[in-house]
Amino acid sequence: MKVKEQQQILFKSRQIENIGELDVYAQHGGYEGLKRALAMKPDDLIELVKASGLRGRGGAGFPTGMKWSFVPKTPGKPKYLCVNCDESEPGTCKDRELVEEQPHQLIEGIAICCWAVGIETAFLYIRGEMLEGYLALRKAIDEAYKAGFLGKSVMKSGYKLDIVLHRGAGAYICGEESALLSSLEGGRGFPRLKPPFPAISGLYACPTVINNVETLSTLPHILVNGAEWYAGFGTEKSKGTRIFCLSGHVKKPGNYEMELTSTMRDLIFGCGGGILEDKELKAIIPGGASAPMLTREHLDVGLDFESIAAAGSMAGSGAVVVMHQDTCMVGAILRIMEFFEEESCGKCTPCREGTRWMRDVLIRIHSGHGQKSDLDLLLSVCGNLAGKSFCPLGDASTSCVTSGLRYFKDEFEHLVEHKKSKYSLGAYDPRLVAAHH
Repeated sequence: MKVKEQQQILFKSRQIENIGELDVYAQHGGYEGLKRALAMKPDDLIELVKASGLRGRGGAGFPTGMKWSFVPKTPGKPKYLCVNCDESEPGTCKDRELVEEQPHQLIEGIAICCWAVGIETAFLYIRGEMLEGYLALRKAIDEAYKAGFLGKSVMKSGYKLDIVLHRGAGAYICGEESALLSSLEGGRGFPRLKPPFPAISGLYACPTVINNVETLSTLPHILVNGAEWYAGFGTEKSKGTRIFCLSGHVKKPGNYEMELTSTMRDLIFGCGGGILEDKELKAIIPGGASAPMLTREHLDVGLDFESIAAAGSMAGSGAVVVMHQDTCMVGAILRIMEFFEEESCGKCTPCREGTRWMRDVLIRIHSGHGQKSDLDLLLSVCGNLAGKSFCPLGDASTSCVTSGLRYFKDEFEHLVEHKKSKYSLGAYDPRLVAAHH
């Protein structure tokens, strides 16, 4: 079966040597999009982005232009842009490549967004461990100031824009927008109650736009080529392309930019070259650890937001993790739950206690000490966590358990009955029990 190839927009300059340097970026059309944006009225620019159909690439997939339009136009409080580069979802590494290799593409996108919304200060929140990305951005921001693309008069337009580069401390929860704001303000990375939403009361209680790196990096291409051009890619509701981080048991893992008319099969067997050692595909996590698992029966599901949702999962961060036939799914689910238990901020009881409880039950099953009633107990804990935690982390932590029991219940039952896994990868390790006790 023929598979679709990549459709590169953000990655079209990927092979150009030194594209991260301002002179090289400018030689290949860099900052032309910003020039065109500054020639437009802000409201017209917002309508252009709406017409393009661009949706947020951070996980929720909310329409970008619509999010901008929620920010009040009345004078008074300053407005801010917060760029979410706290890429911490397991399996996700697209934003890291974008900021390390093409930082000026992001800076140009930031400036376009800020002009549209009337923002004079942007905060770029980058995960602390991404040192190479931080250094690349630091250098690129300095270059942009010196060249007049940032500062007191952007491209001599009289428009003032500053970018503040801020390093996070490595907390998964700070990828959630309100926890990111708390961290930026100098507090602990705890999520906030909504409403009010950031567009009304965000950073320092001022109107705030929060966008992801990939979302903003797309803007220069829309400005140069037009909204109709971008809307010509993808499906009716999911326009354009998206970068997918393919990892796990595939022959060619990596970041691949695909049009949103492509399928899981196109990504895994086309870009990824198929399953390692030509084994059978067993499970797919389509949107990072927060997304419910799918199986080989879902290979022809589209990569767009709606198709993945209709299949019972979510597009999430775009991290597609593949597992083959030898994987112990109970072990894989336990490993995911250990992550969520570790990263729970502890603010609310359902998530703080529920993730620990699920981890303990999974360890009991995985180590051969489980009981049949433990399967119902897991679902009961999930039911008391989903929709009852303060932020989406609690809901996300249940996805691997509920989908795992839906598709791989036989493996749980085998472990309960036979006290050991029949699969080699991720199977029982006596050290787990020792560590647990």
